[in-house]
Amino acid sequence: MSTKKKTDHKALSNKKHNKRRMLTFWRVIRYGTDSFIRNSWLSVAATAVMTITLLIIFTAFATQNILTDTVNDIQSKVNMSIYLKTDTQNNVVTDLTNDLKQLSSVKTIHVISADDARTQFAKSNSSDAETLSALNAATNKFPVTLQIEVNNINDTSQLEKFVADNALLKKNIDPNHAPSFAGEKRNTIKSIGRAVNFAQVVGVGAGIIFVIISSLIIFNTIRMAIFNRREEIQMMKLIGADQSFIRGPFLVEAIIYGIIAAFISTGIGVWVLFATSNTLSSYQISVHDTINLVTIYSPFVILGMISIGALIGIVSSLLATRRYLKL
Repeated sequence: MSTKKKTDHKALSNKKHNKRRMLTFWRVIRYGTDSFIRNSWLSVAATAVMTITLLIIFTAFATQNILTDTVNDIQSKVNMSIYLKTDTQNNVVTDLTNDLKQLSSVKTIHVISADDARTQFAKSNSSDAETLSALNAATNKFPVTLQIEVNNINDTSQLEKFVADNALLKKNIDPNHAPSFAGEKRNTIKSIGRAVNFAQVVGVGAGIIFVIISSLIIFNTIRMAIFNRREEIQMMKLIGADQSFIRGPFLVEAIIYGIIAAFISTGIGVWVLFATSNTLSSYQISVHDTINLVTIYSPFVILGMISIGALIGIVSSLLATRRYLKL
């Protein structure tokens, strides 16, 4: 046989092989879809469980994102303050501010002058005539305040060392006002930090536990579906069907579960976020950033949910069919 004929024969053989594979692929999809429709009650049950699974996953990720935003909001409001004498010169305040900015734990610094502190106090007590009268009659004794935002409210070691060692600060620090991260306020800040860390750990842990439990439920649901059709599997093996062809329809069913469940669970999750946003905001929980994120990137959220649902279904289906394909 000439080289040209061998090449033509090989090309024809590859074409037939590809055509056969494509035909098998479409048959697997058709059989899987037909099985999904034929076993309607079981399909509804499996889709319902998959929906619950994906809804838990969506809730876990949304909750974690909300918690992170809330934690960041809390940390931005918890300022570490150092109080300077009322008559501290501006150049001294500038030098101290520059020194503090060199600390790796320091994020931002906001300076409140003695006059600004007096003005703020007057505004906050504008309804108290006696307090305002006394304030106007007294000499301004409000300290200059250095409000410091740190990266981690649990770590004030650098600030404590700065207060203890900085010679310029020692000369100008207000002896009547201890830094906010020392004394009685220190325990309050530490309590906030512990609560924040605990909430983050609980959020991550709960999400992982729910995902594991839900995955097991999906696995058992698909396994039950395969058990009910074990005779069909045995018959397909007897007539010579390979494992991929037998497993294929179950994979298609599992993917259909995931696609339908992804749209339902995402819709429910987004609706719950919008429905509870006002209530959560009233408790100082930062939920609007998460809502904006889900709304703007909704196509990617749906795609991600479909991918997760399909992955859970495929893995569960592969594990569940493995036993019966070995029998």
